[in-house]
Amino acid sequence: MTLKMPAPEPHILASRDNLIAKLRSIVPDGVIDRENELRPYESDGLTAYAQLPLLVVLPETVAQVSAILKLCDELQVKVVPRGAGTSLSGGALPLADGVLLGMARFNRITDIDLENRCVTAQPGVTNLAITEAVTDAGFYYAPDPSSQIACTIGGNVAENSGGVHCLKYGLTTNNILGVELVLMNGEVIRLGGKHLDSAGLDLLGVLCGSEGLLAVITEVTVRILPKPETARALLIGFAANEAAGACVAEIIGHGIIPAGMEMMDKPAIHAAEDFCQAGYPLSAEALLIVELDGTAAEVTELTSQVRAIADRCGAQSVSVSQNEAERLSFWAGRKNAFPAIGRISPDYYCMDGTIPRGKLPETLQRMQQLSASYGLRVANVFHAGDGNLHPLILYDANKPGELAKAEAFGADILRLCVEMGGVLTGEHGVGVEKRDLMPTMFDTQDLDQQQRLKCAFDPDSRLNPGKVFPTLHRCAELGRVHVHAGKTRFPHLPRF
Repeated sequence: MTLKMPAPEPHILASRDNLIAKLRSIVPDGVIDRENELRPYESDGLTAYAQLPLLVVLPETVAQVSAILKLCDELQVKVVPRGAGTSLSGGALPLADGVLLGMARFNRITDIDLENRCVTAQPGVTNLAITEAVTDAGFYYAPDPSSQIACTIGGNVAENSGGVHCLKYGLTTNNILGVELVLMNGEVIRLGGKHLDSAGLDLLGVLCGSEGLLAVITEVTVRILPKPETARALLIGFAANEAAGACVAEIIGHGIIPAGMEMMDKPAIHAAEDFCQAGYPLSAEALLIVELDGTAAEVTELTSQVRAIADRCGAQSVSVSQNEAERLSFWAGRKNAFPAIGRISPDYYCMDGTIPRGKLPETLQRMQQLSASYGLRVANVFHAGDGNLHPLILYDANKPGELAKAEAFGADILRLCVEMGGVLTGEHGVGVEKRDLMPTMFDTQDLDQQQRLKCAFDPDSRLNPGKVFPTLHRCAELGRVHVHAGKTRFPHLPRF
């Protein structure tokens, strides 16, 4: 797959050996430079795009990260940060003339503070590991992307990841309290902490979802929540997508905020049921999974209300989990929808866009029209409560032209999301996948203003260049006020 990325800078390629030597003086056992050993890093979860990095370096201390970034800044070398590589938008795609900075060795939870209900972890700790560390004490970490067994908390912050419980409990940005980060010039900065809010500009909000363009995260403090007394899931089958979409709107319209509300269409239902045997109704054209949590009395009352709404919306079937094992079984199909689809198609392209909830029926109808036009099947699984779609376009990369057709189909889905009043991404990020579609949502002034923010953190655009922005300007072109040598960019922030 050919992807237009910044051309390698000759002086970097020519001085590769010197760079290797200098990096090995910082991380003696953490520099990878042989082609066969670089191969595992050539792509992230968006495997249609691949590029061998110039080098891979694997630090394990903040001091090493600082020294690596400072060296690369001095030598004018680009840097691409990488967590577990589960990004589905090409956010961790390497550069031929850039160092890939792998954070896998930062894999320790450094503090569990139950009294203040927070956990501090290094960025390489997996999402699920945080919940596992506090589950015996009756707590959990709410954001739960489907890749939670593998994706890391640092990557979650970079992409502002969500999950099936984001409707009630929020995305990553709603659940982080503080981060430690390293700027491209090697400066180490701390934003936030265990306290609820920080004074001044919301730089923590800026960092969350910045896709590795602003800084390298070396520590994250997250809030943890007490496990609810009761949690119950409902499987609600419908004869039409429109009826399921109407039920979603009715539930929210009645002031009910489920812990999670997911929707799957018929192809996804059948694939997931074959894979997990979760008890899904195979006759349904659309399936809602609605989870309610709280006190036992509250959940019982809400369950009754949701059942009544489902009946009014024409539900074909309603099943309510009778115990914890059955609740988890209901979710198992949704959580494993992506690998399940992998069993019925040689390849699939996982999209991510967001629309207003009320536009669900029309969007799904238009998507089926696009499917017929392109001659490619599509299976839909999505966070129905907040309108975050994850269409899975099925194709065969071994058939000439099918990947290009799948990409064109995906681009049309994203344009449709914007047309419906939505946005290009809900949680996967822009990366390289949606980069060239940014003008469908933002005009030139919008994009330039966003790049000015990047310039404040990374004035020479060396962190993850080629991502997010269809055109990367030099900071001077944008009228940025230059920072004098030796002057810090953020004088009021704590440094280490």
